[in-house]
Amino acid sequence: MIRQFLSRQFLLFLLTGGVAALVNFGSRILYSRWLDFSPAIVLAYLTGMATAFLLARIFVFRQSNSSVHRSVFFFCLVNLVAGLQTWAISIALAGYLLPALGVRAHILEIAHAAGIVFPVFTSYLGHKYWSFR
Repeated sequence: MIRQFLSRQFLLFLLTGGVAALVNFGSRILYSRWLDFSPAIVLAYLTGMATAFLLARIFVFRQSNSSVHRSVFFFCLVNLVAGLQTWAISIALAGYLLPALGVRAHILEIAHAAGIVFPVFTSYLGHKYWSFR
């Protein structure tokens, strides 16, 4: 199990996921100009997810035998779970944990960044075995 996370494929997944996470994070800041924090997280997640799909399909899971339709379906399913993780962690950190720890600066950014990082491992396994098998 751990060996899967020591592969070239996982490294590429981290790299492309990092780019998608930056798109997610940056777009949330942009969306927050017009939306509240919670809907901005959701919209930013969708923006990052579209970026992640394209990059994963092109660079990480090139040998996939799955049709694009099947890949999109399972990619969305895996990311729905990851998105719920991202949202819940971001909201919990911003609304409760960080203020309780005395953090006063950049709470939304810290909370959202932590929320983005959390589902990396579960997403990789989901995409490897379902989205792009």
